[in-house]
Amino acid sequence: MKLGVICDGISRDLEHSLKVMDEFGLEYAELQFIWEHEIGDHDASQMAKIKALLDKYNKPVSCLSRHIFAGLTTASRPGDIDHTRHMDALKRVMEMAHDLASPLVRIMTSKKEQILWGRNGAEQWNVAKGAWDSLPPLIAPAVELARKEGLTLVVETGNGTMVNSNYTAVKLIDALDARDVLKILWDPANNCWCHEPAWPDGFETAKDGYLGHIHIKDVQVDTPKATLEVRPMGKGQLADMFAPIAQGLKELPYDGVISFESVYHPGNGNFEEGFRSSIDVFKAHFS
Repeated sequence: MKLGVICDGISRDLEHSLKVMDEFGLEYAELQFIWEHEIGDHDASQMAKIKALLDKYNKPVSCLSRHIFAGLTTASRPGDIDHTRHMDALKRVMEMAHDLASPLVRIMTSKKEQILWGRNGAEQWNVAKGAWDSLPPLIAPAVELARKEGLTLVVETGNGTMVNSNYTAVKLIDALDARDVLKILWDPANNCWCHEPAWPDGFETAKDGYLGHIHIKDVQVDTPKATLEVRPMGKGQLADMFAPIAQGLKELPYDGVISFESVYHPGNGNFEEGFRSSIDVFKAHFS
């Protein structure tokens, strides 16, 4: 399996993160925040330094993960000020993807409306009418740009976004007829919030040509109390699912990268300490 990490989950100091990757034998660098800036906001001299560091430590880039389209709403429209701002950022990230030979660029989706479809009365009284229909037009220009640039987009199953499950991700990809350039960035822990079981439901939904990239972490969700707790690997509600997910991915076979997402800290704000407490469990499952 191809294993990597979202580097700023260790540190925003890229060189330090790359050294820690070497310490644990992780090959693929996923880039999100480096130093003071999000991916796509670095100047030419910073870009040269990023490239030099990746070359020095021999780390291929798996994905460039800016929060493209995050924060848009159902009121957003293609070409409006906010959408244009995100498209401009996407163009910068795609330029960076070419420079760093990253095959993937992450996008997000607009803020979640809770009930998108319904029947037997819910379609009249409960559905957020038009909410889902507003999404494909926002993403379509990004798909067109990806085809032009020869890159692949991955849409993350995110907390609080319209695509928050593999089911909704597949529905978006199919609505855009975009399986050639738009894949799922599957984050099974994020999908816990909407109660889509990672195994077997999430896996089965995405396995037939939809998977492009994977984030792994462990969590405990309490949706009624609107509370999310990040936990060490194997200590959350995904603990019993990691093994069958890993086996299923091997049997496909899945040829993308699995990135460890280090967003746990043991109560002291030290995310590198959280990384070190879980990375061996991650590798034991997915190596």
